[in-house]
Formats: sequence, C-alpha cells, structure tokens
Amino acid sequence: MSDKTRANRYTVLASKEPVRHLLEIKRSEFICYLLRVESEPQARAFIESKRKQYHDARHVCSAFVIGADRDLQRSSDDGEPAGTAGVPMMQALLARRAQGREGQTADLSDICAVVVRYFGGIKLGAGGLVRAYTEAVAAALDTARLTPRERLRLGLISVPHSEAGRLENDLRAQGYAVLGTDYSASHAEITVAVFDDSQLQARTEDMLAQISAGAYHIEWAGTEWVDRP
Repeated sequence: MSDKTRANRYTVLASKEPVRHLLEIKRSEFICYLLRVESEPQARAFIESKRKQYHDARHVCSAFVIGADRDLQRSSDDGEPAGTAGVPMMQALLARRAQGREGQTADLSDICAVVVRYFGGIKLGAGGLVRAYTEAVAAALDTARLTPRERLRLGLISVPHSEAGRLENDLRAQGYAVLGTDYSASHAEITVAVFDDSQLQARTEDMLAQISAGAYHIEWAGTEWVDRP
C-alpha cells in the first residue's frame, strides 16, 4: 500500500479468514460473510465465489471499502429495491467504531461484506430490508475481531559493531520496535520502526541524542503498513 495517504492508521479485520453470521427475520435468511481484502479484484472474486456457492439464493448483495483513506467504495443491491441492501451494508461498514489512539474512531477498511438472502415468503418492505441488511452486517461485525493497522516509518541508525547490542537494548527499553541489525565490514545498521508521525519522529531523534550523548543520529527511510496487536 502506498504511503501517500492522508491517514496513517485505520482498522481492519484481525483474521484473513472469512467471518460468517446467520440472521433470520420473518423466515428470510440473511447470511453475512466478511472478508479482509486488499484490492477490488480480490473483493469481486470473493463476491463471485459466494454467488457460485449460493447459486439458488434470490439475492447476493455486497459492499466493500478499501484503502487507508477508504477512497474505494462499491456496493450492489443485486436485484433488491434500489438503496435497500448495498448502501445500508456500506453504511454499516463505514459506521463501525473501534478503539484507536485517540479514542473510538470509525475507520474500518479493507473489508468486503456479502449478504446472501433466502426469501422466506413474507415481504419485509423497503424499510424492513434496510434494517435487515444493516443488522446482518452489524451483527457479523460484532462477532469479528478487529485490529489497528498503522503506517510505520523506518529509521536507520549506524553504529560501531561494539555498540550495536547495547543500543538495541536501550531502544527496546524505551519502547521502540527494533526490526533488526545488519552488519557490514565497517559498521552495524540498526533498523527501528515508529508510528509515522512527525512529532513522534522528532521525539525519537531527541531520545537517541540523549541516550547516545549525541554520538548517533537516525536517518528516516521508507514506510510499511503493519497490524498492531
């Protein structure tokens, strides 16, 4: 994923295995599946797989949102009255709140929801369908485990071989994630990762200067997205 996003954190499903939940309303069955996805082709492949699996179902409706900025959003009513299935499903995804660094936020993304409907013989009406599809997704999300996904900035610190072990321990003691150390003929290079925030990066630079008495400095490199437990 590109680091050229407005958001540097969002929420995802913790597992890459599908989540399944069955909701029954007036003898109609609403079977909701949730899957973590990284691209539109992956989401559409999942939707198509459910169409094939439930080929006898009356409707297989869907909604998915992808990207840190949630800028890719698609939904389908699949034959239900316009606006009664796909849009409510999408709103349920977008409205889901999770605990973040600054309290609860609605930032769920990289997720595809599919709701398979088997008609039970009793019409629900437009309002009933909206409520049913919304509840199907919301109830499935209630059973799912969510986790934050953060963009981390990588920092490189060059030190003499003899100092690498001590500095690694000092960094870990300060709560920093040390990803590893590479050794060349002339020096060791320690790689650390911090949340991609300019103020935090500045504090990291100050911390390094303090614990090394100004002997070492950090060079900021690229970024990578990681799930944070």
